[in-house]
Amino acid sequence: MTAPVDANDPIMTGENSFVRLSPDGGKTQPERFSHWRVLWCPAGAGHALFAHSGLVGNAVRVYSDNAAVARWLQRNIETLLYPAFADPALPVIAAEFSRAGDPRSAATESIVAGGDRITLTWYDCLDPFVLTVPPGFNNRPIGVFSTFFPARSAQVEMNGRFASGQPWSEMRGDRQGSSACLAWSETWVKPRA
Repeated sequence: MTAPVDANDPIMTGENSFVRLSPDGGKTQPERFSHWRVLWCPAGAGHALFAHSGLVGNAVRVYSDNAAVARWLQRNIETLLYPAFADPALPVIAAEFSRAGDPRSAATESIVAGGDRITLTWYDCLDPFVLTVPPGFNNRPIGVFSTFFPARSAQVEMNGRFASGQPWSEMRGDRQGSSACLAWSETWVKPRA
């Protein structure tokens, strides 16, 4: 009989929606955005947006309403997902975050930081599925469970300018995915000590 409780310990729960845009179907990925809504982690709760984009001069920027959460994400998760986002020398820019819509039509995440206004939008979503990645998969020491809503279409706007490129299709196991997904009900886990 399968145990009703996962054998691992949770280290974070919340969301990690992302947008990766490309002019060539993913061969190059000049536009990359990782949006976090953290409901709980050892550093508290809060939001973070990690951006690597032509919209910010082909540099990396970190926006957050809780710098401790952003630094925790850098040290514990982003270092495994996209090391450019994990650089502790990057300043954390104070920001406000809000959400509107849902995957049935269009979902948006809005970030306001000083003079910057950023809007990430996902729409034309495929059927959702639950991603299950145990610790040790792809040599990662931690695992994740998440409900993915892959979007056929997505855009990122910053101060009236739009990131270039389009999302591309990619398989996740036997499910059709995308390089732009709402990743909700996400829990990261580590093996129990």
